Amino acid sequence: MPKIELDITKLENAASKMRSIAHPMRIAIIEMLSESAKLSVTEIYERLQIEQAAASHHLNILKSKGVLVSKREGKKIFYMLRNKAISQILDCLNRCNDD
Repeated sequence: MPKIELDITKLENAASKMRSIAHPMRIAIIEMLSESAKLSVTEIYERLQIEQAAASHHLNILKSKGVLVSKREGKKIFYMLRNKAISQILDCLNRCNDD
C-alpha cells in the first residue's frame, strides 16, 4: 500500500473552513449568497430575522475563514461568496440528507 503524503497546513485550513460554516445561521447566509451575487448586511439580517449584531458576528467569522469577501459601496458593505464551490458542498450535504 503506497504511503499518502499529507499536507497538514492544507488539511487544517480545510477543517477550519468546515468549522466556520457548521452553524445553521452561517449555512443560511451561504445559501442566500449562492442565490444572490451580493447582499448587504441589512438585507442579510432582515431576511434571517436576526439582530444586526448577530448577523455581523456570523459574517465576520465567515469572512475571517475565507468563505466570504466584502466590498464597501458608499455607506453599505456587501458580502459575496469567495468561491461558489462552498455552496456546492452544502448542496451535496443536503442531498445526503435525502436518503
